[in-house]
Amino acid sequence: MREVDDRIKEHLNILFVGFNPSIRSSETGHHFANPSNRFWKILYEAGLTPRKLEPLEDDCLLEWDMGITNIVPRPTKAADEITKDEYKQGREILKQKIARLSPKIVCYVGKGVYLQFSGQKAAPWGKQEEAVVPGTIDFVAPSSSGLVRMKLEEMVTIYKGLTDLLNLYK
Repeated sequence: MREVDDRIKEHLNILFVGFNPSIRSSETGHHFANPSNRFWKILYEAGLTPRKLEPLEDDCLLEWDMGITNIVPRPTKAADEITKDEYKQGREILKQKIARLSPKIVCYVGKGVYLQFSGQKAAPWGKQEEAVVPGTIDFVAPSSSGLVRMKLEEMVTIYKGLTDLLNLYK
């Protein structure tokens, strides 16, 4: 299985950080490609994109100053297959990446992603009081995986917090 290339550039408005690519993303080379994943629908319904993108259009996010990376690059069927060593290495690489890219907001797509990255035991949804990498804003959002039982409407409401934050910093 192959890794999925980051969709990144410097000074993004939002850098989305997932756990790791799915098997389907590895096969296609595009982020959030599993048909059960609701990421693209959530972004559109939260007002972050002007239309619902397909995974094959993930490069379009860069046009709107948004990007995607993962804490661990290795594709798996589920996040519970990621090892402690992979998280440890991924944390360091991600810290360097965020410092180099200097995004306004880092949105962790899944509370578990943020907890693994920050080393904290708990975190609320939305904007965090302090960023792990100074000079950015950390935002915790639900995982968009189809395995997550949260209702789509609840997820969209949380992601709309990103839209509100962006409007504050324009």
